[in-house]
Amino acid sequence: MKLHLLFILLVPFSLFAKTTNNYNTGPTKAIAFVNSLTEEEKKKAVFPFDEMNRYEWHYLPAAMVARTGVAVKNLDLNQKQVLDTLLRAYLSEEGYQRTKDIMGNEYLLKEMQPDNPNRIPENYFISVYGSPGKDSIWGWKFSGHHVALNFTIVNGQLAFAPFFFGIYPAELKDGTNKGQRLLKDEEDLGFALVNSFSGEQKQKALFQLKAFSDIVTTNAMQVGPLKPVGIFASDLTQVQKTALNKLIVAYLLSMPKDIAKVRMEKIKAEDMNLVCFGWAGGTEAGIPHYYRIQGKSFLIEFDNTQNNANHIHSVWRDFNGDFGEDLLKEHYQESHHHH
Repeated sequence: MKLHLLFILLVPFSLFAKTTNNYNTGPTKAIAFVNSLTEEEKKKAVFPFDEMNRYEWHYLPAAMVARTGVAVKNLDLNQKQVLDTLLRAYLSEEGYQRTKDIMGNEYLLKEMQPDNPNRIPENYFISVYGSPGKDSIWGWKFSGHHVALNFTIVNGQLAFAPFFFGIYPAELKDGTNKGQRLLKDEEDLGFALVNSFSGEQKQKALFQLKAFSDIVTTNAMQVGPLKPVGIFASDLTQVQKTALNKLIVAYLLSMPKDIAKVRMEKIKAEDMNLVCFGWAGGTEAGIPHYYRIQGKSFLIEFDNTQNNANHIHSVWRDFNGDFGEDLLKEHYQESHHHH
């Protein structure tokens, strides 16, 4: 079966079935959020679109690395509900749930580490850039410990990278939710793929014995392609290619359905055979491990090394599309052309 057929079979039906979101209502939700803020809060949270801090993002606790914007912990109940509708507009149901679960995990961390000054629940920040609904170009970001979401809207088109999700503990070892794992698919599908390899394939895929201590690109503002490492999709069997697709889709599932589909189509249109899957570290749970998937236009990194390999960091980067750079370039070229 041809690979592109496979994508068409794989992607739209089964994997995106649960998502029903429509981000076209996003601008009105963003306007509602801005309108819910006091004048004081607006000064903190609303910036001109070309404000450089739009490119600043991080995944460490906000008590360690300051964020711009207004903090969830300082919002009243109504404002929090308005923020929720904004998050729901720009994420799939899964993406929204995941964001809320990771935020909720801060309460657990506070319980686990009562003396750690960085364990502050609801210490997540929202900034808005430009005027949603009025400007054809605007954006917003949401960021705190283990969550970084960056949305750029250009003439109704949406860019969603970089986006980052992390979780610690990755698996709860005790308590009422023992066994709970919030970033399960990204890890399990990765293990399944690397462990499906023949000896020869594994030799290619495993590019170093020791896993990195974190994602390699950390919180860089811009990312270019890394040196290709690992095994190319062209060296995979059909079943393994399908498994690789599923792994890529696992990341896109947090985005609104139509956006995820468009992004997957773009990957499909590039040379899928040149997508590279590289692994470092152990190939079973409990041993520090790292993988990356790199295509012509995107990079996925996954790292589970800290805290005895029970602490996950995962990120999606678009080489020319982070912060909507490709959409913006196109927009400025066109407006220049029309003048």
